[in-house]
Amino acid sequence: MLFDALERQIVAALQIDPRCPWRKMAAVLGEAERTVARRGSQLLESGAVAVVGVRPKPAAVLFEMRCIPGTLRTAAKALAQRKDITFVYTTTGTGDCVAEIMTDPRHMADVLSDELPSTIGLRDSTSYPVLRYFRTIRGWRPEILSADRAEALRSPLTLDSGILEAQKELSRQDTEIVEALCADGRMSFEALGRRVGVSEATVRRRTEWLLANNQVHLRVVIEPAAFGLAVEALLWIRASPLHVEQLGKSLAELPMVRYAAAIAGDYQVIADVTVGDMSSLYRFITASGWVQYASGVDVSVLLDAHKRGGRFMRTSS
Repeated sequence: MLFDALERQIVAALQIDPRCPWRKMAAVLGEAERTVARRGSQLLESGAVAVVGVRPKPAAVLFEMRCIPGTLRTAAKALAQRKDITFVYTTTGTGDCVAEIMTDPRHMADVLSDELPSTIGLRDSTSYPVLRYFRTIRGWRPEILSADRAEALRSPLTLDSGILEAQKELSRQDTEIVEALCADGRMSFEALGRRVGVSEATVRRRTEWLLANNQVHLRVVIEPAAFGLAVEALLWIRASPLHVEQLGKSLAELPMVRYAAAIAGDYQVIADVTVGDMSSLYRFITASGWVQYASGVDVSVLLDAHKRGGRFMRTSS
């Protein structure tokens, strides 16, 4: 599916504020509220766009897997079934599959030493602990909306902090709200209140607290190809320790970058990049400002996304 002009604007608005009311969105976009509500609802109901919540964890690791020939798809689907994995991509390059695991530090040794090595089809693997996020998927902003429209839609409750921090102990009601938002990030306050058994005013206040305190992150899950970005690649970047921070910040300023993080291991930074074609990818790697901070780059082109933002994608069915 390729989004038309209005659909691109609606999705871009949701990326800025996943819970933005249709009325506000229509006013900012200069469209009729009925039209925006109808088209936006159709996108969500079709599954082409999903607004989901993710409960952040204080420890994240990228897991690069090499598979026995003929087992790649089965191995990727097995990884995607895990609740602690946010994305699973099959790629070109030396690794066959890359996944992100988010869990409690106390469980990381068991996950990496015992659980993941038992994945069907696994030949060998490498793990890269995430040290710092420069951009997560919820901070991705393709160049769709003008700066003034983007600013009018911005919400302080949905900013991409990129912080890895310990979770707070939540009450039963807050936990139920988080679980509901993870299933449907646009669930109305009225519906949330009925589900949790509290008033609409109370659930609104608690939801805002949960979002403001990084207890749940809302993100819009789509295939970048729907924006016309047909090529997606992971860049494994080497850099001097003196240049890692500036490199990450430079990448995070670019609309082509969906995800960027500092990692431990043979590479210092990883970036998920989306562009229109291979020529654009070549120019991004050879002629962008961030290149001056890099000492080397390995490129893995995505073949398939089995899971994005904690959500199964259609290609994995």
